[in-house]
Amino acid sequence: MTGHDASGKSVFASDEKVSPRKPALLSGYEFTMLWGGDEAPRFPDDGSMPNWHTYFPPVGGFRFSMFTIPPRGSEPPDLAQLDAEETVADAEDKLPGLLSYMELEDPGMHTTDTIDFEVVLEGTVVLELDDGATVTLHPGDTVVQNGTRHRWHNGGDTPARLALFVCGAHHANVERG
Repeated sequence: MTGHDASGKSVFASDEKVSPRKPALLSGYEFTMLWGGDEAPRFPDDGSMPNWHTYFPPVGGFRFSMFTIPPRGSEPPDLAQLDAEETVADAEDKLPGLLSYMELEDPGMHTTDTIDFEVVLEGTVVLELDDGATVTLHPGDTVVQNGTRHRWHNGGDTPARLALFVCGAHHANVERG
């Protein structure tokens, strides 16, 4: 991360490895939260991480992250072996608010009040929309999600990784989770 020193000069503020968040409920998925804020930044600044509170940002907020989807055929978590309350609390701790956007009756399907800019870095990803339409994406392919109902699948036999930049938006049909 870059920032500014007391005189306003550009400086390197931080260079550290960020570990992925791996909720037990989503076995094999990884969410690496790199940067985010709940409001537009103001410069100059010292390069410190802005405040953010939920996985998806509010209007004026933003998130930058990596998302890894396990390959098809990966073993889902054995829910019978997990304590439901602890598993949900773990997911809420690692990805605050994410579960409130997920549809219980249609696993993986969700709609958010955000605009998402996504780049496939590795693997094969299938994006499915609410009418069953799909598109298969490969490394270098990009998507701009405009608050649409969707879900992600891994279309290959290796993990798929995406870079995401997400901005909070107004959405008439989404109640803030």
